[in-house]
Amino acid sequence: MECDILVVGSGVLGLSSAYHLKLRNPDSRVVVIDRSSGPGQGNSAKSEGGLRNVFTSEANYLLTDSTIDWFSHLEKDLGYDVKLHYIGYLWLYSERQYNGLKSTLEAIQKWGAELRTYEKEGLKRMVPHLVTDLEGDEEAELLDIESIHKGVLGVKCGCIDTDALVRSYEAEFLKLGGELMYSTDAKKLILRPEEELGIPGEPFVWQESRISGAETSRGEIRADTTVLATGVWSETLLDPLGIDALMRAKKRQIFVFKDSRLGGLLEVEGFNKYSVMPLTILPKAGILFRPEVTEGSIWLACADELGRGYGLEEDPQPEANYYTDEIYHVLVKYFPCFRDIRPANMWAGQYAVNGYDGMPVITPVPGMIYTGAASGSGIMKCDALGRIVASLYAGEEKAELYGGQSFNVSSLGVEDRNVEREKFII
Repeated sequence: MECDILVVGSGVLGLSSAYHLKLRNPDSRVVVIDRSSGPGQGNSAKSEGGLRNVFTSEANYLLTDSTIDWFSHLEKDLGYDVKLHYIGYLWLYSERQYNGLKSTLEAIQKWGAELRTYEKEGLKRMVPHLVTDLEGDEEAELLDIESIHKGVLGVKCGCIDTDALVRSYEAEFLKLGGELMYSTDAKKLILRPEEELGIPGEPFVWQESRISGAETSRGEIRADTTVLATGVWSETLLDPLGIDALMRAKKRQIFVFKDSRLGGLLEVEGFNKYSVMPLTILPKAGILFRPEVTEGSIWLACADELGRGYGLEEDPQPEANYYTDEIYHVLVKYFPCFRDIRPANMWAGQYAVNGYDGMPVITPVPGMIYTGAASGSGIMKCDALGRIVASLYAGEEKAELYGGQSFNVSSLGVEDRNVEREKFII
């Protein structure tokens, strides 16, 4: 089988890339393959689906802000119900934390992100379930938990149904004449010489070579350009060729709660039009939770960086004791309403972590474009990253993001990388 562009991976980055490539190259044969039986069944399906344009990197602000606008376009103009809910992102800070972030928050606002600041007295009135003052609490002192001084709300932030999102990209891609091959496993990438001599053992080190497709469970697929968008599995295809995936896999877990005792978090006025708590980040341990508006539940996760090892897992499993032994003790200090409540459901996925600067990577390799290392924020940057892939394929220096902002294509590459290190990785 031969095609012009072969996209390996039907997660949100693969389908976004395929859509924009086919949109800009209508006469090209663009084929997407994935070993799963449908779109977005890897880590895209296991995402919490949070969206925010609040980052310490201006590049990340541009990528996310334009992508969030695209999501609104999907719903309002294209008619896809992706369950986009602007519930907001609420960071709860101790006095020490807030004072250390003042200049950063000012910079974020200068870029265009809308932030609202709440004093602890106001937070307590709005959220009766929240404990802001932990002075004199011996257990809190043992846990090194600080009182809450302020809350900072990102307004153009919220959540989305990731399954509905990937299926909307799939549908738009098919409308353009794109092709999908599910249940098709890419076994390895094909490396061939630019000029084949027909000698066994090619390519040799003295030959110019390039990626020319993939060997799959359905046979060989030749392509003029291959786009690799396989997330945490990228290293399994790139390592054999000596190409650095620039990321490591790290497990993340989500715990789901549905209990009447948590109803007070689903009945909070003042933050958003849905009268629920925003997606909330606690001052300690990287713990966060968000209301799932459509099902009336609370999803909880934890950005456990130090102590959580790297390692690719084919089928990562959640750890019930991770919630009960570690997260729980901090959580109930700030939100006692969680006391004695156990998760109704749980699952685990994996981040493709770029440990160098926390930013995505889109870089050319002869015959191939690699897109990945999104560090847990691929959903909220997917449309911008797909446009950058299409611009790189076209040989353009700048990509036009949704809404008209331009972005230097090489900035997310390797040779001329030019992005700030991101500090707000959750």
